[in-house]
Amino acid sequence: MILFKGAATALVTPFSEGKVDYNSLENLIEWQINEGIDALVSCGTTGEASTLSDEEQKSVVKFTVEKVNGRIPVIAGAGSNNTAHAVEMSKTLADAGADGLLIVTPYYNKCSDSGLIKHYETIADAVDIPIIAYSVAGRTGVNISPKVVSEIAQHKNICGIKEASGNIAQVVEISRYISDDFSMYSGNDESTIPLMSMGGLGVITTTGNIIPKDMQRMTNAYLNGDIEEARRMQIGMKHLIDAMFCEVNPIPIKAALNIMGKIRREYRLPLCEPDNKSLYTIMCALREYGVIDESI
Repeated sequence: MILFKGAATALVTPFSEGKVDYNSLENLIEWQINEGIDALVSCGTTGEASTLSDEEQKSVVKFTVEKVNGRIPVIAGAGSNNTAHAVEMSKTLADAGADGLLIVTPYYNKCSDSGLIKHYETIADAVDIPIIAYSVAGRTGVNISPKVVSEIAQHKNICGIKEASGNIAQVVEISRYISDDFSMYSGNDESTIPLMSMGGLGVITTTGNIIPKDMQRMTNAYLNGDIEEARRMQIGMKHLIDAMFCEVNPIPIKAALNIMGKIRREYRLPLCEPDNKSLYTIMCALREYGVIDESI
């Protein structure tokens, strides 16, 4: 039931003139794999799934699965605030070949803990591939409490949680439910190693879009017992991570990839171009970390 250990990049969806740029997407996939990333998440928050049509979402996931060709796991974002829609999308993306699903909590209409449990169980009953629940109350207004985790962790198809609450006390409480069949992953790049110290198996990362090798090395250093190296790397990438969230994700990370020459700097509304101050922050952080040459 363990989908992956280490670092999984929540891959951006590159656009060109309003359409998905599959050439750039293929190049990103190959680069990520060559850099040693442990898994890829397709059509998550960083992949701008909320502005993709259902057909585009299916197409992007299917394309990613085909290009990866079994070399690493592909986890597909399939969440919705409409449980019936999440069920249909989960079935569709499972049929497209995804190895697992990432299911965010319902947003806007929200729900009670009882509704949240039923939401996840209903989706999990409908598919036969592993599901990672995604707790990010800052975006959805709904937190997956330790009580809810204790319930959904019992389902045979729910294999873990992406924990992005930023609440270390909650992380400690959730760690009680880690088992061979239920894993915890960091949803916040800057606190990956603190979460792993409580039994987490790694991170689903935004910054991994630009430094996949280092994210993989950091998490695997910790898993292999080199705690000091993992700590050193976590501290060393803190300023870069901060820059990648100087505006709402994925605006900065797509700007960074554009500066690196990997994609066009294109978004779908309501996301838009970063301002000049943010671009300067991103550029300085990329230079300081060594992602780009000082001359750029």
